[in-house]
Amino acid sequence: MDIHEYQAKELLAQHGVPIPRGKVVYTPAEAAQAATELGSELWAVKAQIHAGGRGKAGGVRLCKTPHEVSKVAEALLGTTLVTHQTGPEGKIVERLYIEVAEPFEREIYLGFVLDRKTQRIRIIASAQGGMEIEDIVKTHPEAVLQVEVEPAVGLQSFQARELAFGLGGLTLKQVHQFVALTLGCYRAFRDLDASMAEINPLVVTREGRLVALDGKMSFDDNALFRHPELHEMHDPAQEDPPRGTGTPAWTELCGLERRYRLYHQRCRVGHGHHGHDQVCRWRTRQFSRRRWRRIPGTCGRSFPPGSVRP
Repeated sequence: MDIHEYQAKELLAQHGVPIPRGKVVYTPAEAAQAATELGSELWAVKAQIHAGGRGKAGGVRLCKTPHEVSKVAEALLGTTLVTHQTGPEGKIVERLYIEVAEPFEREIYLGFVLDRKTQRIRIIASAQGGMEIEDIVKTHPEAVLQVEVEPAVGLQSFQARELAFGLGGLTLKQVHQFVALTLGCYRAFRDLDASMAEINPLVVTREGRLVALDGKMSFDDNALFRHPELHEMHDPAQEDPPRGTGTPAWTELCGLERRYRLYHQRCRVGHGHHGHDQVCRWRTRQFSRRRWRRIPGTCGRSFPPGSVRP
């Protein structure tokens, strides 16, 4: 399950990651009011969709006045934003994030991913932030730093310091900030059962502070029953439609799948794995109306439930 940028930032901020001040809005009037309440001289209006490359597609714009923020919000809301990750069909912008734009001097990439081959959490960092990690690997593979986390002990401070020193150009104070920020990201990744967490870019402001300018998180659907607070962050409108969409049958199946999936998760929260399994079997019709069971010592014969007590 993916979430929006502002939701990922809220989760990271709860674990000690510094983020800029911002508010989510749904109308141009709310956008102007949010800019006034935030109180800055420069704001960033960001379209909230589950895709990267929003800046290149015109989904991130800088504004100098609340009136300009309102005009940009009116131009973005309800439009279809097409990026290299959405495909030609694009995604509809239904909400915006108004954020205080702080001048910065440097961009850094920081990402956490679950490496299924080694069964470890892998931390990836690069001094060339603001770019897709795939592009960095292709053009400058030597600029990519990686650290594997041992599950038995977790991320250690010396590992985060190695990444900070490997990035180069950070002062001693900024190294301490980077270590605290990286440990906070790791705790959020581990405690929330995330499958991916990315801060791109992590910027160094003119005052020397490290701030997460952008954030992205994805979670394992099989572990959502342990985090009911994440259900409220789910946005079905941003899900990719299945292949063959366009017919009423596919549309109906897509809606039923989403509804049953959320129902399964609620049953797992209330009843554990047993309740979840029963619901899955019931919804998928994997057992008949009369369930038969085999009783030891009956020469292989089966009896209906309740007829013979073992």
